[in-house]
Amino acid sequence: MKLFCYSLCLLFAGPLLAQSTVDSSLLMNDVRTLSADKYEGRKTGTPGSRMAQFYIIDRFKQIGITPYNSTYEYPFYFQLGPKRIMGTNLFGYIQGQTDDVIVISAHYDHLGIGRPNAAKDSIYNGADDNASGVGTILALAAYFKKNPPKHTLLFVAFDAEEQGLQGAKAFVQQPPVPLNKIILDINMDMVAHNDKNELYVCGTAPYPQLKKYIDTVAAHSTVKLLAGHDTPGSGGDDWTNQSDQGPFNARKIPFLYFGVEDHPDYHQLTDEYTRINHHFYYQAVKTILQVTKDIDTGMN
Repeated sequence: MKLFCYSLCLLFAGPLLAQSTVDSSLLMNDVRTLSADKYEGRKTGTPGSRMAQFYIIDRFKQIGITPYNSTYEYPFYFQLGPKRIMGTNLFGYIQGQTDDVIVISAHYDHLGIGRPNAAKDSIYNGADDNASGVGTILALAAYFKKNPPKHTLLFVAFDAEEQGLQGAKAFVQQPPVPLNKIILDINMDMVAHNDKNELYVCGTAPYPQLKKYIDTVAAHSTVKLLAGHDTPGSGGDDWTNQSDQGPFNARKIPFLYFGVEDHPDYHQLTDEYTRINHHFYYQAVKTILQVTKDIDTGMN
């Protein structure tokens, strides 16, 4: 009887395991790679940033994301004090059944190299902020490439978020599709490091029509999916315009922003791959994917 049960379990468990929605090995490798020292903190306009661009473009190609106008690279310029700096947004799409677009976004830039100090590391690797967000958009893209979406999904890796959301601002000023075709931005910024198993989603207060999707997934999620940090007048506790969803919100485009609360490694040299919560991150990405799937099938 035990042998029969064991064989039966293998028979039914095999296909279920094979249908896992997120490849954990690829997910972790993306974060580990982008937060490695050789990328020098991915500061906008640096050689390390350019290396990160090459890596993300290669991953876009591996997944099969379609470029607009035969390129994934969209340069833009912004002024930072006396300096004029060039940033580069990276994006492409997976065609849906309709031309209505859901943007899935995360910034790939970080703080670069701090003041050299022979006594310690001086590279701001930005594993949680925001290699984790980029890893998430790549995982979602891989899923939807194999499971075609209802809506057209536009995957964006923004540059220069740390310089004042410059990449997102440039994107909404010159979008690859008409802005009235973009029905939602799903943005990820810091989704891999939380010791309380809490993942926040901001955006349901200004856009309450999205709350039902969060509630449905939260009821079954292995992470604590909490709606919040979007109460007007709450100062720094209001995340509405604190990451790349801000320029979308300014154009009245609904958004959901997934992130964790600040932790001791936030904007510190210690924000490294070894410090993220690997199990939490994997479960958080699966949770974000489920929300995205439900929205894709449920929104008109």
